[in-house]
Amino acid sequence: MMNTELFGILVMFFGTLLLAIPLGRNIARVYGGERSLLDPVMGPVERFFFRFSGIDAKREMNWKEHLKALLTINMIWFLWTMFVLMNQGWLPWNPDGNPSMSADLAFNTAISFVVNCNLQHYSGETGATYFSQVFGMMFLQFVSAATGMAAAAMVFNALRERTSEKLGNFYDYFLKSLTRVLLPLSVVVAVLLMFSGTPQTAAGKDSIVTLQGDSVEVSLGPVAGFVAIKHLGTNGGGFFGTNSAHPLENPSYFTNIVEMISQLIIPMAMVFALGYYLKRRKFAWMVFGVMTAGFLALAIPNIVMEVNGSPAINALGISQSSGAMEGKEMRLGAAASGFWSIVTTVISTGSVNSMHDSSMPLSGMNELLAMMTNAFYGGVGVGILNVFVFIILAVFISGLMVGRTPEFMGKKIEAREMKIALIVALLHPLMILAGTALAAYGITHDPSYAWLNNPGAHGFSEMLYEYTSAAANNGSGFEGLGDNTPWWNISTGIVLILSRFLPIIGPLAIAGLLAQKKYIPESAGTLKTDTGTFGVMVFGVIAIVAALSFFPALALGPIAEYFSF
Repeated sequence: MMNTELFGILVMFFGTLLLAIPLGRNIARVYGGERSLLDPVMGPVERFFFRFSGIDAKREMNWKEHLKALLTINMIWFLWTMFVLMNQGWLPWNPDGNPSMSADLAFNTAISFVVNCNLQHYSGETGATYFSQVFGMMFLQFVSAATGMAAAAMVFNALRERTSEKLGNFYDYFLKSLTRVLLPLSVVVAVLLMFSGTPQTAAGKDSIVTLQGDSVEVSLGPVAGFVAIKHLGTNGGGFFGTNSAHPLENPSYFTNIVEMISQLIIPMAMVFALGYYLKRRKFAWMVFGVMTAGFLALAIPNIVMEVNGSPAINALGISQSSGAMEGKEMRLGAAASGFWSIVTTVISTGSVNSMHDSSMPLSGMNELLAMMTNAFYGGVGVGILNVFVFIILAVFISGLMVGRTPEFMGKKIEAREMKIALIVALLHPLMILAGTALAAYGITHDPSYAWLNNPGAHGFSEMLYEYTSAAANNGSGFEGLGDNTPWWNISTGIVLILSRFLPIIGPLAIAGLLAQKKYIPESAGTLKTDTGTFGVMVFGVIAIVAALSFFPALALGPIAEYFSF
């Protein structure tokens, strides 16, 4: 049985890799303005949209104009979603009669979906209506993912071998990310889920009688379409409260494979798209190698720990032949749950097929580390932006170490770029640690201030996880935390805003500044950035700057819990 589960994990990983390479090539063709397979179908749709909106998709923008367009359109989406959530009780398509959200919960939810985090302080089947799920949250799952991809496309353009202030058109990249990548793939995944038992209906709750003779009201809805983009866009928001642990969101091991591949495929493909777009495939494989090394260093221990079960129970002589199954689904198993827990945290999806609060202590630590580093694959688009910052830092440090001028893609790395990169790199631990410290201080003075279900080290881990998830735009939670309170809604909402847009602004500014500089052809004195040696340097920078910043906090939480067994 265990060999079968491990084989399933290998199928998920290598199946994704085989699909990601051609998808990356296609994404590069789309952003490069070349002909692609969907031109006859989507070309007319895109031209109609631009004619209707009055947007000139051929007018190229500089990096500041890209940012202005990105931030403006995201503000509009936020205001729209706030309106929908605070008024969903009287708006149409509410067959179950769910109420409107409070202002603080609507603020947190709207921000969370706008920034591609989907940190849900509500339960989907009771806290949202079909109208708000589709025209609020599902809509944002498409456009927030496309926003990240459009930002990455601008960086791709900036790194080309030439000097220019014009870096393509944000709206062109944004719309093509939707029409050529996210929408077609979502249709395929949604159809696979529907044929596997995931509902796609406008009907309300259904009444069934269980084998025990109990009458149960089962929530339904347009689930398959929602779940498809939830994973493909690395959003993670669940249609139901238990997310992909729910038997209608994730009915079988087959749907588990489909959803796992859906999460991984675009983040992987964006790495290869970078290589194809810049005609530097060796560099792309170096980046992929760094990301995969970090991913495997977290995923393999998690699988082993969840399969072996609790050391405390083993010490009692009680068999755990199926692994640590508390908080997990029997139809999926401990191995697939351990693998999912790292996939969903390294790529900022935040969906769950088991309860992370029930993970082994060091598994929980690895889930936290995956979000704290926030550079191994990452979310759609922004994963490339995150690792781009670490590459800039690694280039500068390596140049100083070997006595060469720090250059990246033929452009000198100077003080301005370094300052921006450092601010972005240090912002992430600041948001997480400052938020956790404030919550810990508050709860010692008033336990109702930040309600916890667990005391001691695990309770601290729950608070640390909440802010880590918000800062990494992840959305998963330990869920022993009573998070639907004004404190959690407002404080994590602020962290969500700053941790989404500043890490986008920083890399775009760096890329824009580099694009304006004179291109310097490579020579014998140029620092090679497509080698294994440089990859080790990038990995070291990620480990030192990101992971080690959090060691004291991890020592107070999951590490302390582990040693208390």
